[in-house]
Parts: sequence; C-alpha cells; structure tokens
Amino acid sequence: MIAKKAEGMKFTINLITPDNDEKYVIEMSNATLTNIKGFQSENPDLTITMNRSDLDYVMMGVKTLDELIKTGVVKTKGNVKIIAQLKSALDYFEMGFEILPGTASKMVEKKTNPFQQDEPAVWGAE
Repeated sequence: MIAKKAEGMKFTINLITPDNDEKYVIEMSNATLTNIKGFQSENPDLTITMNRSDLDYVMMGVKTLDELIKTGVVKTKGNVKIIAQLKSALDYFEMGFEILPGTASKMVEKKTNPFQQDEPAVWGAE
C-alpha cells in the first residue's frame, strides 16, 4: 500500500471463498489494510464471493478481478467502487527487486498495472 494514497480511505470487505469454505474480513483504516481469517463484518461495505482457485489466478496476474466480476465468476454485493479505491492505493514491485546489494535481477524494468501481470512462463516453451 502507498500510505499517502490510502489516507482517508475507510471501508470493510467480506471475502468468502466457498470452494475451501474460508471467510475473511478485510478493513482499510488509517492508511492500513488488514485482514482476519475466519471472521465476517456484520455491516460490510462490500462482499466478494469467489473461489480460492480464482483468487490465486488474480494474485498471479493470470486473470483480473474486474474480468471475473464482469463474466459473473466473482459475485459482489455492495459498493464495488471500493475495488477501484483499493487498486489506486496499491504499490507495484518489480519481480527482480534488490533484496541485498548485488542481488538485483537483470530484468528489463517496465511499469504495469498491479492487477495485471505477464502470463506465467510455459514449461518447455522456447
């Protein structure tokens, strides 16, 4: 999260993943995003219901949350504009960032949307 961009944001999201029967409450407050597994808010601003397998695809950048909502794979209830707010405060890290001096990747630097990554490499592709 970019704290300066998240200042003033305040919302609560219930996330439900029915394929593995998990529930989370996600809260943005004081420019901090937190989540608690096993809990749900009684009055969320938004509820997102999606299979964990689809969430994995979103986190890997194979699919976008917007695409899955549009196709009906992901169900929402409440203020979906919160998703755009959340995306606007996310920071993007290059995969080859330097952890220790001299460990930086030789990858070509490029700026991308934090919710859209290159397709994963295909094993055996040239």
